[in-house]
Amino acid sequence: MDALRQNRKAVFWSVLISMSIIMEGYDTILIGNFFAYPEFAKKFGNYYPEEDDWEVSASWQTGLNMASTVGAIFGGLLNGFFASRFGYRWVMIVAMGFLNAFIFVVFFAPNAATLVGGQILCGLSWGVFATLSPAYASEVCPTNLRGYLTTYVNLCWAIGQLIASGVLRGCLPIEGEMGYKIPFAIQWLWPVPIMLIAYLAPESPWFLVRTDRLDEAKAAIARLSGEKTDEQINSQLAMMVHTTKLEAEVTKGATYLDCFRGVDLRRTEICMLTFMGQILSGSSFAYTPTYFFTTAGMETYNAFNLSLGAKGMAFLGTVLSWWLITYFGRRTLYVSGMGMLTLVLFIIGILDVSAGERGLWPSGGLCVFWLFTYSLTIGPLAYSIISETSSVRLRPLSVVLARTAYQLTNIVSQVLYSYMQNRTAWDFKGKSGFFWGGTALCVFVWAYFRLPEIKGRTYEELDILFANKTPAREFSKAHVDAYALSAPVETHEHTVKSE
Repeated sequence: MDALRQNRKAVFWSVLISMSIIMEGYDTILIGNFFAYPEFAKKFGNYYPEEDDWEVSASWQTGLNMASTVGAIFGGLLNGFFASRFGYRWVMIVAMGFLNAFIFVVFFAPNAATLVGGQILCGLSWGVFATLSPAYASEVCPTNLRGYLTTYVNLCWAIGQLIASGVLRGCLPIEGEMGYKIPFAIQWLWPVPIMLIAYLAPESPWFLVRTDRLDEAKAAIARLSGEKTDEQINSQLAMMVHTTKLEAEVTKGATYLDCFRGVDLRRTEICMLTFMGQILSGSSFAYTPTYFFTTAGMETYNAFNLSLGAKGMAFLGTVLSWWLITYFGRRTLYVSGMGMLTLVLFIIGILDVSAGERGLWPSGGLCVFWLFTYSLTIGPLAYSIISETSSVRLRPLSVVLARTAYQLTNIVSQVLYSYMQNRTAWDFKGKSGFFWGGTALCVFVWAYFRLPEIKGRTYEELDILFANKTPAREFSKAHVDAYALSAPVETHEHTVKSE
């Protein structure tokens, strides 16, 4: 609470900039839910006499699901290039401006092909927001608040999806094309206010230091800190200059290939698979279950009511995760959470085989419980594990690799999900739980044997533990004296040595 009071301006701007993630959470959930919208299916699908209903084909579902993900991959890469040159504020403003224009494409799309193109274009901006907002939050806030405000980014995602679920449920009775166009049009409410916020917000002082604009950096620190004296501001600026120079020396010459060499290979494996685990846990199937339930026979209104309740539980789970992460270890929460998700998915599959449509409501309750467990454990936890496990020297590269692995896994997952659930394709219904339960089980086994406990360890201690090839299950018990006089520990080209 003292930190909040002393840094209330930094927290204020961090919270406002993170609103872009609320918008992204809202935007990205629409398409997957629209497949269950009767009016959307009539516009972009085909009529199937055997089903006596309209349906978007599995191939077009795949294209629409993948479009924003593909755009987000390139958007994230573009953000890394432009943000390092022009700063966070102006990249946010420009990305919001482009999104404002791209929404016209999806709103007026006359066919599925145009809608796919519009989703790719919107995905470019969403990819910028997904990577820019957490970076801004981590740079403008003090260390003791950084964990809460970067996790708040995950909460913003849940808030956006909760709002989207409410809008979708409210627009369901509207007949004609406006039934799905109104949720698209609501996206226009976000960009202009956030552009104004970004224009008024102070630039990250870390960015200004990295670009040798020290006078502007000092002014930004003064705006963010509030009550610091001129001497304290100068001390903080000197610390930033020193840290930036030190990081430049440490990361000089680092390449993506280094992430796969020596002990860093193990750390890269943990980062990539931890992030991929979010998809392999069955999120494509259980995170947004509306389409699954409508194809399985549930009445459309009930399916959207269930989805709205599920997003409310996701919001609650994300809030509660702040306390769990504080008191429990990363490994404990990730492994136990993945185990619980695996069990839930297998039970959903069993209910479909044994009870058919009679098992829809129990399956619905299990999906809500799955989403609550996900939001309580592996959802927010993956971000913490990735940032703490990667080595300081290779952290930017490791995070990019983890994010790319996540996106590629997500693309494959969306292709499979479209064919599994579509009534004109494989029509697995709840039996998809067996497949996703199997992938979640694989991640659970991997995490049990390979995911170390990193809670409470300094970066120097982690360097030594990885260099000594300490087994994952012994990380929490291993004694490390980082300041004892000992022989240097070799880590491929670099040496971990305590003075």
